[in-house]
Amino acid sequence: MIIDLDKFLAEERAHWTALESLLAQIEKFPERRLKLDELLRFHELYERASADLAKIETFASEPEVHRYLEALVARAYSEIHETRSKARRFHPWRWFVETFPRAFRRRIRPFGLALAITIVGSVFGGVAIGIDPEAKQIIMPFSGLQGDPVERVRKEEAAKQDRLAGQKSTFAAELMTHNTQVAVFTMALGVTWGAGTMVTLFYNGVILGAVAVDYIRAGETAFLLGWLLPHGVIEIPAILLGGQAGFLLAGALIGWGSRQTRRDRLREVSPDLVTIIFGAAVLLIWAGMVESFLSQYHAPVIPYALKIAFGAVELAVLTLFLIRSGAPSHRKSTAAP
Repeated sequence: MIIDLDKFLAEERAHWTALESLLAQIEKFPERRLKLDELLRFHELYERASADLAKIETFASEPEVHRYLEALVARAYSEIHETRSKARRFHPWRWFVETFPRAFRRRIRPFGLALAITIVGSVFGGVAIGIDPEAKQIIMPFSGLQGDPVERVRKEEAAKQDRLAGQKSTFAAELMTHNTQVAVFTMALGVTWGAGTMVTLFYNGVILGAVAVDYIRAGETAFLLGWLLPHGVIEIPAILLGGQAGFLLAGALIGWGSRQTRRDRLREVSPDLVTIIFGAAVLLIWAGMVESFLSQYHAPVIPYALKIAFGAVELAVLTLFLIRSGAPSHRKSTAAP
């Protein structure tokens, strides 16, 4: 029995609001599994709201509070007793803007490792070219990169015809296919306990560092940035995502002191593994289109400053997307009366 109604409402509103906020998160992200402490908190708030509903029924002068608590308790009851056995419809856009970035953030440490190895490789490649410029004949995988950067830039800027005329879509498809294969291969090499993934990332870094130093030493920094940034700020992170997935797979295979069986560890990481590598594939589709329709065109056709600015904007958007997209909202839902 409630003796002081005003005091009762003042004390209990915070608990009702907390339950409503938790319900809103559960309903917004139905695929997310609550942690043990969150489950216990949810059950405690549900029982408290149920008890408060029983108490408030004795006050006929508070119909709004009564209706609010009835609806709140009914929502909580439905969530507790719902089996969720029915398969949920797949929403590609929601998967990309919510599930993918959340999986990336959950497994951020393997991504950090992939980034660190690539940076080390880039430093190695840059130093190698700086010490011995002839080393690029061995390091560079493509003949087009083995020549004189100044001569290449001169030819590119003097070109009068569009060498990709009528072939842009085909070239973009080839880029998407090749780069996606590289990302998937980098992930698959995780089965070597991460050794193959590490070598692939290091070598990619070596090439990147060698190319950068070669063009900077030749005084072609603007060309380098205008050529690489538009597609590279998407393509390189996508390859790093492949490395992230590879190290995630390696960690599940090795165990790192876990008491779970290998099968259980693989089952636990497989949803994030698939999400990350498919997310990388989506990014590589965009990178392929940008490289085909923008990166291959140089000044005076497209000013370098414009291409560099475009790449900078892409990098900022991608960073914000991976860091913030899909994050739970902390805003409270409709307040209790």
